[in-house]
Amino acid sequence: MEACEPWATEEQYQLLLNYLAKRHPGGGMAEMDEMDYSDMVEQSPVKSFVIEYREPTRNGSKGRLVGACLTDQQGDGLSMIYSFFDAEHGERAGLGNYIIMDHIRRAKTAGLPYVYLGYWVDGSPQMEYKIRFRPLERLGPDGWQRFDPAALLKLQCPN
Repeated sequence: MEACEPWATEEQYQLLLNYLAKRHPGGGMAEMDEMDYSDMVEQSPVKSFVIEYREPTRNGSKGRLVGACLTDQQGDGLSMIYSFFDAEHGERAGLGNYIIMDHIRRAKTAGLPYVYLGYWVDGSPQMEYKIRFRPLERLGPDGWQRFDPAALLKLQCPN
Protein backbone atom coordinates (compact mmCIF):
# COMPACT_ATOMS: atom_id res chain seq x y z
CA MET A 1 0.00 0.00 0.00
CA GLU A 2 1.27 3.44 -0.82
CA ALA A 3 -0.32 6.88 -0.62
CA CYS A 4 0.72 8.65 -3.82
CA GLU A 5 0.46 12.24 -4.95
CA PRO A 6 -2.72 12.84 -6.99
CA TRP A 7 -1.20 12.05 -10.36
CA ALA A 8 -3.11 9.86 -12.80
CA THR A 9 -1.20 6.99 -14.37
CA GLU A 10 -1.91 4.74 -17.33
CA GLU A 11 -1.74 1.74 -14.99
CA GLN A 12 -4.46 3.20 -12.74
CA TYR A 13 -6.62 4.12 -15.72
CA GLN A 14 -6.43 0.60 -17.19
CA LEU A 15 -7.38 -0.89 -13.82
CA LEU A 16 -10.32 1.53 -13.64
CA LEU A 17 -11.51 0.56 -17.13
CA ASN A 18 -11.38 -3.15 -16.27
CA TYR A 19 -13.21 -2.52 -12.98
CA LEU A 20 -15.96 -0.50 -14.66
CA ALA A 21 -16.41 -3.15 -17.37
CA LYS A 22 -16.86 -5.89 -14.75
CA ARG A 23 -18.73 -4.05 -11.98
CA HIS A 24 -20.54 -1.15 -13.65
CA PRO A 25 -21.00 -1.83 -17.37
CA GLY A 26 -23.14 0.86 -18.94
CA GLY A 27 -22.84 3.05 -15.83
CA GLY A 28 -22.18 6.77 -15.97
CA MET A 29 -18.43 6.39 -15.52
CA ALA A 30 -18.10 3.73 -18.25
CA GLU A 31 -17.72 6.52 -20.81
CA MET A 32 -14.81 8.11 -18.92
CA ASP A 33 -11.77 8.62 -21.11
CA GLU A 34 -8.19 9.06 -19.96
CA MET A 35 -8.50 12.85 -19.82
CA ASP A 36 -11.65 12.60 -17.68
CA TYR A 37 -9.80 10.28 -15.31
CA SER A 38 -6.83 12.63 -15.13
CA ASP A 39 -9.13 15.55 -14.32
CA MET A 40 -10.88 13.56 -11.59
CA VAL A 41 -7.56 12.70 -9.94
CA GLU A 42 -5.50 15.83 -10.52
CA GLN A 43 -8.02 18.70 -10.36
CA SER A 44 -9.08 18.96 -6.74
CA PRO A 45 -9.33 22.04 -4.52
CA VAL A 46 -8.62 19.94 -1.41
CA LYS A 47 -5.75 17.75 -0.26
CA SER A 48 -6.09 14.53 -2.26
CA PHE A 49 -4.03 11.43 -2.87
CA VAL A 50 -4.32 8.08 -4.59
CA ILE A 51 -3.73 5.08 -2.38
CA GLU A 52 -2.39 2.24 -4.48
CA TYR A 53 -2.65 -1.41 -3.49
CA ARG A 54 -0.10 -3.71 -5.10
CA GLU A 55 0.73 -7.38 -4.95
CA PRO A 56 3.82 -8.01 -2.89
CA THR A 57 7.02 -9.11 -4.59
CA ARG A 58 9.91 -11.13 -3.24
CA ASN A 59 12.55 -8.59 -4.28
CA GLY A 60 10.80 -5.44 -3.01
CA SER A 61 10.07 -4.01 -6.44
CA LYS A 62 6.67 -2.54 -7.28
CA GLY A 63 4.18 -5.33 -7.68
CA ARG A 64 1.15 -5.44 -9.96
CA LEU A 65 -1.49 -2.79 -9.17
CA VAL A 66 -4.64 -4.56 -7.90
CA GLY A 67 -6.52 -1.66 -6.31
CA ALA A 68 -6.60 2.11 -5.96
CA CYS A 69 -8.64 4.75 -4.20
CA LEU A 70 -8.83 8.46 -4.87
CA THR A 71 -9.06 9.92 -1.37
CA ASP A 72 -9.61 13.45 -0.05
CA GLN A 73 -8.40 14.41 3.39
CA GLN A 74 -11.03 16.44 5.21
CA GLY A 75 -10.58 18.20 8.54
CA ASP A 76 -12.37 15.38 10.35
CA GLY A 77 -11.82 12.33 8.17
CA LEU A 78 -10.92 10.63 4.95
CA SER A 79 -13.37 10.83 2.07
CA MET A 80 -13.17 7.88 -0.32
CA ILE A 81 -14.00 9.63 -3.59
CA TYR A 82 -13.73 6.53 -5.77
CA SER A 83 -12.15 3.14 -5.27
CA PHE A 84 -11.58 0.46 -7.88
CA PHE A 85 -9.80 -2.85 -7.99
CA ASP A 86 -9.20 -6.06 -9.91
CA ALA A 87 -12.73 -7.47 -9.67
CA GLU A 88 -11.65 -10.84 -11.06
CA HIS A 89 -8.56 -11.45 -8.96
CA GLY A 90 -8.80 -15.15 -8.13
CA GLU A 91 -6.73 -15.04 -4.95
CA ARG A 92 -7.80 -11.70 -3.51
CA ALA A 93 -11.57 -11.73 -3.01
CA GLY A 94 -12.78 -8.84 -0.87
CA LEU A 95 -10.39 -6.20 -2.20
CA GLY A 96 -13.11 -3.54 -1.93
CA ASN A 97 -13.70 -4.34 1.74
CA TYR A 98 -9.96 -4.39 2.33
CA ILE A 99 -9.61 -0.90 0.86
CA ILE A 100 -12.35 0.40 3.19
CA MET A 101 -10.78 -1.28 6.22
CA ASP A 102 -7.41 0.20 5.29
CA HIS A 103 -8.98 3.67 5.17
CA ILE A 104 -10.48 3.11 8.62
CA ARG A 105 -7.01 2.18 9.89
CA ARG A 106 -5.44 5.20 8.17
CA ALA A 107 -8.03 7.57 9.66
CA LYS A 108 -7.49 6.15 13.14
CA THR A 109 -3.70 6.45 12.80
CA ALA A 110 -4.10 10.09 11.72
CA GLY A 111 -6.46 10.82 14.63
CA LEU A 112 -9.40 11.42 12.28
CA PRO A 113 -12.80 10.21 13.56
CA TYR A 114 -14.54 9.59 10.22
CA VAL A 115 -14.26 7.73 6.95
CA TYR A 116 -16.73 8.91 4.35
CA LEU A 117 -17.77 6.19 1.91
CA GLY A 118 -19.65 8.60 -0.32
CA TYR A 119 -23.24 8.59 -1.39
CA TRP A 120 -25.52 5.72 -0.51
CA VAL A 121 -28.70 5.34 -2.54
CA ASP A 122 -31.38 3.19 -0.94
CA GLY A 123 -32.25 0.32 -3.25
CA SER A 124 -29.08 0.52 -5.35
CA PRO A 125 -27.48 -2.94 -5.41
CA GLN A 126 -24.07 -1.43 -6.28
CA MET A 127 -24.11 0.64 -3.09
CA GLU A 128 -25.56 -1.95 -0.73
CA TYR A 129 -22.12 -2.81 0.68
CA LYS A 130 -21.91 0.59 2.39
CA ILE A 131 -24.56 -0.25 4.99
CA ARG A 132 -22.35 -3.04 6.38
CA PHE A 133 -20.00 -0.46 7.89
CA ARG A 134 -21.24 1.00 11.18
CA PRO A 135 -21.97 3.38 12.71
CA LEU A 136 -23.72 4.90 9.75
CA GLU A 137 -24.81 8.52 9.47
CA ARG A 138 -26.83 10.38 6.88
CA LEU A 139 -27.24 14.06 6.14
CA GLY A 140 -30.76 15.38 6.48
CA PRO A 141 -32.50 18.72 7.03
CA ASP A 142 -31.32 18.74 10.67
CA GLY A 143 -27.69 17.86 9.86
CA TRP A 144 -25.85 14.57 10.30
CA GLN A 145 -27.65 11.92 12.33
CA ARG A 146 -26.98 8.30 13.21
CA PHE A 147 -28.89 6.00 10.93
CA ASP A 148 -29.93 2.35 11.13
CA PRO A 149 -30.81 0.96 7.69
CA ALA A 150 -32.68 -1.93 9.36
CA ALA A 151 -35.09 0.62 10.86
CA LEU A 152 -35.74 1.97 7.36
CA LEU A 153 -36.57 -1.54 6.17
CA LYS A 154 -39.07 -1.94 9.01
CA LEU A 155 -40.77 1.30 7.99
CA GLN A 156 -40.97 0.19 4.36
CA CYS A 157 -42.13 -3.36 5.13
CA PRO A 158 -44.24 -3.38 8.31
CA ASN A 159 -45.20 -6.83 9.64
